Amino acid sequence: MPFIPAPIKPLIALADLEKIDVRVGTILAVDEIENSDQLMRLTVSFGDHVRSIVAGIKLERTNPKEIAGKQALFVVNLPPKKMRGVISEGMLFDIGYADGLTPALAVPEHKIEDGARAG
Repeated sequence: MPFIPAPIKPLIALADLEKIDVRVGTILAVDEIENSDQLMRLTVSFGDHVRSIVAGIKLERTNPKEIAGKQALFVVNLPPKKMRGVISEGMLFDIGYADGLTPALAVPEHKIEDGARAG
């Protein structure tokens, strides 16, 4: 069955989009989270600091640790959230999950400085 894209969401003001802070980060490590079937802890460098980001990628990949060393996009201005005892300081920005597809990382086309803003 061919993929059918979801309908486009309602229009938003540019000012709303500008509130979201999406940055490039390098995934330094991918670690198991105790008692979780889905969550993994990503240790991510944003150039001037390192954050812990919890992502539900465990069942999405044969080997979730394969993304260590890759750059990806992250939303960094969400409030910290505790998940399975681990504080998450942002969100991995991936493609396809909301459509029921095997997710893919949103990555820069070439290496760029950690902490660079998207948009």
